[in-house]
Amino acid sequence: MTSNTEIQVKPYQPLAWVFTASLIGAAILAAFNIYPWYSYAFTVSNLGWVVIGILWREKSLIVLNAGLTVIYIVGLASDWIN
Repeated sequence: MTSNTEIQVKPYQPLAWVFTASLIGAAILAAFNIYPWYSYAFTVSNLGWVVIGILWREKSLIVLNAGLTVIYIVGLASDWIN
C-alpha cells in the first residue's frame, strides 16, 4: 500500500533549532541554580518560540510561550523591585 502524502518541512527550522538549544541551555542553568541567568535565558528562548509560533501560525505555540515569557518577565521585575 502506497501513500500519496509527503512530509512537509516547516520553514524556519534552523531558527527553531536555535531556540530549542537555548531552552536546553536555560534548563541546564536552572538545574545548577545559576540565577538570574536562567530566567533571562528562558525569557529569550520562550520569546523566540513565540516568534516561531507566529511564523508557523501555530496558536498553541504562541499561547504557551507567550504565557511563559510573561511569567518570567513578571518574576524578574518582582526580583528587581525587591
